[in-house]
Amino acid sequence: MRFARNREIELTDDGLLCRMMAGDEEAFALLYRRKHPAIYRFALHMSGNASVADDVTQEVFMALIRDTARFDPAKGTLSGFLFGIARNHVHKRWEQDRRMVLLDDGNEDRPRFEPRNGHSRLSAFGGNGTSVLAHPADQFASAETVSRVRRAIATLPENYREVVVLCELEEMSYEDAAAALNCPVGTVRSRLHRARALLLEKLRETEPVGRASAVSE
Repeated sequence: MRFARNREIELTDDGLLCRMMAGDEEAFALLYRRKHPAIYRFALHMSGNASVADDVTQEVFMALIRDTARFDPAKGTLSGFLFGIARNHVHKRWEQDRRMVLLDDGNEDRPRFEPRNGHSRLSAFGGNGTSVLAHPADQFASAETVSRVRRAIATLPENYREVVVLCELEEMSYEDAAAALNCPVGTVRSRLHRARALLLEKLRETEPVGRASAVSE
């Protein structure tokens, strides 16, 4: 059965999943198109390696086909379920290869700081409606700043990087992030709070000398 294009956006994730479980291949294809980009971005940010991100993403959707029945809507959304699978597979890759691939500034495969809706909630890190990660209002428009933020995120400890990628870059709710990370909502909140502080410290440390001097004046 094929879906009319004007109905695709009306179909919920759960509805598509039910159709998929009933053998509807088109439903799986649509779910894949919806969820693939975010899952890939998460795996890429966590691993720093495009090849690993590709493998993890494929494993996630293979697991969805094999173990669809494992998804329990009462425990969270389908997105949270898929991110949880992605996280587990990233960890498996780390166990297979203890070497953490760090992002290289000249690597074309590095993660790009591009939130899913074309904007970022990182400007809210200050908690008061103003950005604490940038001094000029337009600093985030600069490629230099985007690169600095991306590198700073890549250097965060795993548990902090996870919550930043999920809650800030992918704009996931605390509840869904908690389901994906298999931890209490309070843990997500506390990790995110600490991650924001660490990011601020790292960005201040890497503040260009000229700009830092201008700001201090």
